[in-house]
Amino acid sequence: MKIVYFYQYFSTSEGSWGTRVYEFARNWVEQGHEVTVISSIYAKSDLKAKGLVSHQVIDGIHVKVINVLIDNRQSALKRMFTFLQYAVISSWYALTLKADVVIASSGPITVGIPGLVARWFRGRKLIFEARDLWPEGAVKMGLLKNPMMIRLAYWFEKLCYRNSSAIIGLSPGIQRDISFRFSKASVFSVTNAANIPLFSSPQPYAGTLPAKSYAIYFGNIGQVNHSTYLLEAAKLLMQAGRSDIQILFIGEGQLKQALKTQVLHEKITNVLFLDLMPKSALVAYLQHALASVIPLKPIPVFDTSSPNKLFESMAAGVPVIQTTQGWIKEFIDQHQVGFTVDGNAPDQVMRKLIQLKDNPSLTENMGYKAQQVAKVYFDKNKLAAEMLAIITSVYEKT
Repeated sequence: MKIVYFYQYFSTSEGSWGTRVYEFARNWVEQGHEVTVISSIYAKSDLKAKGLVSHQVIDGIHVKVINVLIDNRQSALKRMFTFLQYAVISSWYALTLKADVVIASSGPITVGIPGLVARWFRGRKLIFEARDLWPEGAVKMGLLKNPMMIRLAYWFEKLCYRNSSAIIGLSPGIQRDISFRFSKASVFSVTNAANIPLFSSPQPYAGTLPAKSYAIYFGNIGQVNHSTYLLEAAKLLMQAGRSDIQILFIGEGQLKQALKTQVLHEKITNVLFLDLMPKSALVAYLQHALASVIPLKPIPVFDTSSPNKLFESMAAGVPVIQTTQGWIKEFIDQHQVGFTVDGNAPDQVMRKLIQLKDNPSLTENMGYKAQQVAKVYFDKNKLAAEMLAIITSVYEKT
């Protein structure tokens, strides 16, 4: 098959971003399929471009890199402009590239524009990949406020779903939500994945914090990720006299500088910030952490989330402490690989970290279970095969 994948955030393991599309596409190429990814430049990826569009081949994957920079630190208006730039330019490839199936991977939902162009003007079979519930998340976060824009966004979401031969949600929660609202749609769930060999192979640690003395958070440092919540947990640890437990932030984002300033002003001594680093360098920090903390703002729409850091943390053999109240909570409870805490109660994070620190056998047992569960459920090759089966069924259906 010829598969064209519209996705703005393509990255390999040398970047500091999720590698789902790279890992899946690489798997499909190895099986004899031709995959072309239409991407742009994301601040956390490892892609580079010269000129308007750079044509590259990465491990057999044809990648067309549109030279438009997307950065979480940009203003909302600037980011919307970059989304539209990508949509307009990539629509040219929707019209001109040969394809048996096209995949539009959202968010942002504007990636549906080239998908619909391919569907309407070239008769391509369209698969819509919903990485989150957009625009629902943007509305609930207050990022999208104009009533007319909100109506337009929901209308466009409906247009994308109803013109897709299949919809793939990145979590069971997303699948359930879309299936409930669009009962006639063919909706599947293929979660994010983990590169098991990369994250499970033991790596030497050379960090400044002692191993198993710190909780790690890696990724975007911002409002959606509820980063201030974790800082409050650090302050509570100080007040409890537990200077033996540190909080390590690795990443970038709109709130990073403000949090660093707060740490200095309030003399919070148990917090360390490190900059973005490639996945290959992140592994050692993750494997030697006491726990991986995954806070999200306590808004019901985020209960459907499928954060990369969950799967990578489990693959690294680290207990998870997280705040969502949906499918991840159910999964963690079922497999006993971590804890779910209240996103409005940072003291619960503090208590769970103390419990793990004071009970090494519990920490080791949870980490072992997490790694075994990741191998069973979240291996990149297993999930790539599941998604390819859906693509194949769409391709073969007359």
